[in-house]
Amino acid sequence: MDAEAAERTDHEIGRFHRVLRSPLGWMLVGTVGIGGVSALSSSGHPVLAVVGAVAAVAVYWVVMRYVARRSVPEIAPRRAVSHAAIGIALGVVLIAASVLMVITEFSFTRSSGGITAIVASMVVVQLWAAVTEELIFRGLVLQALERLCGSGMALAITAVLFGLLHLANPGATVWSSFAIAVEAGVLLGAAFLWRRNLWLVIGLHFAWNTSVALLGIPVSGHEAVGVLTAQPTGPDLLTGGIFGIEASIAPIVVSLLLATPMLIAARRRGNLAPWRHR
Repeated sequence: MDAEAAERTDHEIGRFHRVLRSPLGWMLVGTVGIGGVSALSSSGHPVLAVVGAVAAVAVYWVVMRYVARRSVPEIAPRRAVSHAAIGIALGVVLIAASVLMVITEFSFTRSSGGITAIVASMVVVQLWAAVTEELIFRGLVLQALERLCGSGMALAITAVLFGLLHLANPGATVWSSFAIAVEAGVLLGAAFLWRRNLWLVIGLHFAWNTSVALLGIPVSGHEAVGVLTAQPTGPDLLTGGIFGIEASIAPIVVSLLLATPMLIAARRRGNLAPWRHR
């Protein structure tokens, strides 16, 4: 290889590395990696779900440290338990408040299955879902977009993407997608910007899905075998219909009441990146 060809090769390698280490580059690499792990562990088997969740965290760490070349304080073990506990408490409050607002619009009966088996299986599967989705959306996509256009725009874009992703779920409608974008996309994004900690957001997401599922209400359109069996008796605007309570007006209201002070606190803590335009 002559000197000119070697120089051209080095230039191309250098350009490839720059692209790879750009926000969009490491976002795409991480998304493909975690998405691949998620696909391989999506059978629903509890052991595979645990392995998949651990592997997803490992992929995220590797991509951020060796591709993005940045530290990962958002998944640091220190205070992981306390942040996860805060998120779980927020998730339970969200669903409890939402259900209580429309409880007269549902009929609940006791499920016939064994409580221990139902809860154990539900916890593992929902933890896997929360880990993989949050690592991608709040860990990779939101943080990459922040570096390109600021926190506000990143929050809006990830919320819309999160809503559109759920448009493919059973029983989904344009309304349910909008509801998910507001109550989940905005709230989960606000929670991350507030504390800059993925364990908190994972805990919130996990408790949200698990609480809904254990009540026997569909989780984003997916039927759930819970401790109770829920039958909606009121209008879809209040119950969410076959999609589940996430398509109800109630969690939209509650999530905005929770997200607003989080965003105010994030601003006061200096956690919001300013708007950037190119």
